[in-house]
Amino acid sequence: MEAILHGFVLALGLILPLGVQNVFVFTQGAAQPRLPGALPAVVAASLCDTLLILLAVFGVSAVVLEFEGLRLALMLAGIAFLAYMGFSLWRSRPAEAQGGSAAPTRALPPAKQILFAASVSLLNPHALLDTIGVIGTSALAYAGADQVRFAAACVAVSWIWFAGLAGAGSVLRRFDGGGRLMLRFNRGSALFIWGTALVLAWNLLQELPRG
Repeated sequence: MEAILHGFVLALGLILPLGVQNVFVFTQGAAQPRLPGALPAVVAASLCDTLLILLAVFGVSAVVLEFEGLRLALMLAGIAFLAYMGFSLWRSRPAEAQGGSAAPTRALPPAKQILFAASVSLLNPHALLDTIGVIGTSALAYAGADQVRFAAACVAVSWIWFAGLAGAGSVLRRFDGGGRLMLRFNRGSALFIWGTALVLAWNLLQELPRG
């Protein structure tokens, strides 16, 4: 029971702060005409988190991140993708705000939802380091069945959280008939995502050798 409670509280603490994953899943929940339309984003984000958690708990990802070149390439890819995603969100316009009655124009088809969700999950160095550094090291306190319970609790938090985010986005869409709130949310999300990209770029510059 201790391992389950520890995993649940720890994972909740890591996933609660506003992050790129959360922004994307929430946005798709608000953008899709019906809530089930956001399921690809929910499932993809949850599966990626599940993969990262399992790798962290059982130690495989720690080995991968020892390769400096791979880590730097991952950071560059993450910066580029975050910049693109911020641009896409900034340009997005809810259809209601344009005088239409359909769902917001940035509702993505399933394939693009999966691609975006996987990208913001796996190309986010901060998320990787948090998962490995916090969840991975915390899992060292357990062994055998307790370690499995710990990992299962962390995974369960991800699935429940992302489903709830999509639901919250869907509720916002229903109460935002003019699309103004969603437009402001998109703009704020874009600024947040660009800020994340700038922080990553700054950290990368700090690590470069100085001549």
